[in-house]
Amino acid sequence: MNKILSIKNLKKIYHTKQGETLAVDNFSFNLLDGEFVAIVGPSGCGKSTILSILCGLEKKSDGEIKIRDNCKIGYMLQQDSLFNWRTILRNCLLGIEITEDLNDENKQHVINLLETYGLKDFINSYPQNLSGGMRQRVALIRTLATKPDILLLDEPFSALDYQSRLAVSDDVYRIIKSEHKSVIMVTHDIAEAISMADRIIVMTKRPGTIKNIYNIELTNKSTPIENRKAKEFAHYYELIWKDLDFHV
Repeated sequence: MNKILSIKNLKKIYHTKQGETLAVDNFSFNLLDGEFVAIVGPSGCGKSTILSILCGLEKKSDGEIKIRDNCKIGYMLQQDSLFNWRTILRNCLLGIEITEDLNDENKQHVINLLETYGLKDFINSYPQNLSGGMRQRVALIRTLATKPDILLLDEPFSALDYQSRLAVSDDVYRIIKSEHKSVIMVTHDIAEAISMADRIIVMTKRPGTIKNIYNIELTNKSTPIENRKAKEFAHYYELIWKDLDFHV
């Protein structure tokens, strides 16, 4: 597979009246075309900061970021952030309205996504009529509406209860694979990372650097729920748990 994104020696320093805080240091990795990468690490280690830098919400302090020509990035936040006064369709059109790319072709693309992924009957409904899992599906389709090549997912299931979280992770994974997207997902959930990712980056406490990178190779790799049953799952879980050193 070809590289779609390259990060080399990324550094982020926050400046306050009290001084400088080094949040991320010497962070380097390549994202391959169609690859799903998860980033795990302790709270405050800079995971979300990395996503914010990649999508342009924050500026890097140092380092190099190279994105393949004409590649677009889509960012899906922790909360679905749907507007209650807009229908599901109009929520999904918001991104292309903001970028002034709303036309008949792009609108039909969004309608097709909603129909393909089980939301046909809710196109003219409002967010308050949807379950938490369905709202997350809408949030993903809103992100896909801009036709990104790389998806950044920041704790996308954290607002859901455990059972919904499992079901929605299956939904989101299926949609991402069907749409052939490259993904970087930040999560605190080790099991979630193992069940979804091709590679997992484990970060240290702040300043966040890379402690380990694991290639996740599961027997009969399938959907996230099924992947949790793989014989290698517990082995990866134990390795990553030890890396994160939660007891310190």
